[in-house]
Amino acid sequence: MSAKKPMTMTEKILAKGVGKDVVSPGEVYQTKIDRMLFQEVGCASALPAFAKLEKMGAKVWDPDKVVIIWDRFLPPSNVKAAELHKTIQKFTEKYKVNFHDMGRSGILHQVFDEQGYAVPGDIITGTDSHTTTHGAFGAFATGVGFTEGAYVLSKGELWMRVPKNIKINVRGKLDPSLVGKDVFLYVAGQVGDDGALYGAVEWGGPVVENMNLSSRITICNMTVEIGAKNGIMAPNEETLAFLKNRAKKKFEVTLSDPDAQYDEVLDFDITGIEPQVAVPHSIDNVQPVSKVAGTKIDQAFIGSCTNGRMEDLRMAAAILKGHKIHPHVRLIVIPASQEIFQQANNEGLLNLFVDSGAVVCAPCCGPCAGINNGILGADETCISTTNRNFRGRMGDPNSKVYLSNAAVAAASALAGEIADPRKALNKK
Repeated sequence: MSAKKPMTMTEKILAKGVGKDVVSPGEVYQTKIDRMLFQEVGCASALPAFAKLEKMGAKVWDPDKVVIIWDRFLPPSNVKAAELHKTIQKFTEKYKVNFHDMGRSGILHQVFDEQGYAVPGDIITGTDSHTTTHGAFGAFATGVGFTEGAYVLSKGELWMRVPKNIKINVRGKLDPSLVGKDVFLYVAGQVGDDGALYGAVEWGGPVVENMNLSSRITICNMTVEIGAKNGIMAPNEETLAFLKNRAKKKFEVTLSDPDAQYDEVLDFDITGIEPQVAVPHSIDNVQPVSKVAGTKIDQAFIGSCTNGRMEDLRMAAAILKGHKIHPHVRLIVIPASQEIFQQANNEGLLNLFVDSGAVVCAPCCGPCAGINNGILGADETCISTTNRNFRGRMGDPNSKVYLSNAAVAAASALAGEIADPRKALNKK
């Protein structure tokens, strides 16, 4: 009798979901889902999914496993948005699902993590492509459309193809002014925006293993930007400490077997890299900050599910403290959740931002997808901590979005042009 095939984290989690000992890339199975996540707006939101459910005459398979978090229109900015909220709220009351309303909410992926819904070993689907975020907790997490969302709502299962396995190891010494955003952008610039197409990207190596949770979340959040089905990491001590008093249920950490097979193994040494900037209009059009320094900007945005956490706000505050933003630049700061907003307020960061000339908004997605609180006009340029710089992503099709970490965004807001934050920090 042959020994059991060694498997990766992703394969083990999916095998458990389909009730098999072994699964392999390319196989298709009906997989049990542990959590289903919805937001309120867009073609893949809660509204069409629940409408589809009602049209089928079906019921929610397990209300406790369904989570709805409002994060786009907080608060509603027009009548249509207000009516949308009202309609979805009726669904939440009818089906008794987990619901996080305005004032107890924020960006769905951040709130989902803070509330302990993401735990190691779970299979998580969400009607947002950046559901890959939750792989930072050692879960299999992926985005789906509203039709798949409606099916999960009624069945608690989903047909899924086991993705190919890609291991990305990050080694070397990361400069203290750099974070997970820089690591991901550097990798994206090397592999391309389709470099992991329908792949299960397992992040590892000494840099990732020792990285703080905020940066690990950022990397998994953006893994979808290189075409991946999911991004996943073995939880480190900080991750498990975060879950200790938050996790909604007991869990077991799932790890890859030492001899697990990968379709591709990529190794990157990030020693000596500069802060990275993704140049319009592609995530893989990446340059070191020195190559784009001097580019005039109209707006800087610090926030989103990618970089609206305390690490990001503290980085920005270290740059902005005691200074005023450039008179021709508007700086928008949006904490990713109510919890982060309160913590930033307690630390005095919100006053610091306002004193610098920034506008601080309530926790929400804001201008990331061109929804509210900072839409770009024609020919305007923004340096942003978000995850996408597609043409028209944040407003007019003729606007431009450069992606960076929070320190670069803050330094640029002061200079009126894209700037290296290390120079600003060295002046202090």
